[in-house]
Amino acid sequence: MSEIDELRDAVADVLRARSTAEALEAAERDGWAPDVWSALAEGGFATVAVPESAGGSGGSVAQACAVLEACGAASAPVPVAETGLLAGRLLASAGLSVPEGPVTTVASPGVSFSDGVLAGAVDRVPWGRSASLALVAGSSVVVVAPGSGVVTPGRNIAGEPRDHVDLTGVRPLESAPVGPDAVEDLRRRGALSRAALIAGAARAVLDLTVRYTGEREQFGRPVAKFPAVAAHLVQIAEQAEIAAMAARSAAEGAGEEGEPAALDVAAAFSVASDAAGAVATAAHQATGAMGMTREFGLGVLTRRLWSWRDEWGGGAAWAAELGRSLAAGGADAFWPTISRGLVASS
Repeated sequence: MSEIDELRDAVADVLRARSTAEALEAAERDGWAPDVWSALAEGGFATVAVPESAGGSGGSVAQACAVLEACGAASAPVPVAETGLLAGRLLASAGLSVPEGPVTTVASPGVSFSDGVLAGAVDRVPWGRSASLALVAGSSVVVVAPGSGVVTPGRNIAGEPRDHVDLTGVRPLESAPVGPDAVEDLRRRGALSRAALIAGAARAVLDLTVRYTGEREQFGRPVAKFPAVAAHLVQIAEQAEIAAMAARSAAEGAGEEGEPAALDVAAAFSVASDAAGAVATAAHQATGAMGMTREFGLGVLTRRLWSWRDEWGGGAAWAAELGRSLAAGGADAFWPTISRGLVASS
């Protein structure tokens, strides 16, 4: 077993006892799961891939995505992706440290920073009501205290907070200049984070559906033995594996300290987005009416699959970017690129 596999399993062990059905139900009601967050933060899992010099746990993008796969499988209702892989690395790139507690971020083209004051608003901020906020505003990275500005609560279809935050008149806690690639790097990591979460959730859907169809009997045999149900199980297994391979390949391509490549992320998110829909559809077909009940738990996962595939640009936008990148490489580079992972030249 590799170190990354061991890390993924370690996070899964932590979450198994904490990201329970009761905790998820409470998080949908309250917008926050402090016990789940505390367990992950105390283990250093929330800031993997953030340099130790910036207050993180160190490690690679691939290790951070292994953590996110486990979080996706457990439907962990906390901003681990935002705190570490996204906001944490954004702050580190500007020479700032990660604040204590959860941190969140979004792309923020509508926010400006002048004379020490912010102006503008950001929409669909993950856990915006509960976390510090790190944003690129103009040519600077800024850190805003939790609850600053005017927060209008919102949520995605999974019940995770996606809040509107008006920052007009807010003075950030810290700010620092940021390089010209910061926004694009953040966008790619955001898409990769969702691909990793989808991969984890898809694997959990597979496990849940296989277990249910193996235990439920009709006409004296498990429903998994019926050809139509077996075909759904095969499709779920195929799509879950494809999503995991794509996300892991893109993450590993970043190396120890680098950023994931544009083509790799576009491919990973496109694959994961398609897999999310296919897995959810096949699982609900295989489980029938039981799959629609809240107590079974399938809906907790599939609502996240449907939500995550539409974030950080969505599958269609990344598929279009993938196509443009491949076309830009020319005919001679097309086959080597898709068969060996070589990056098409721009």
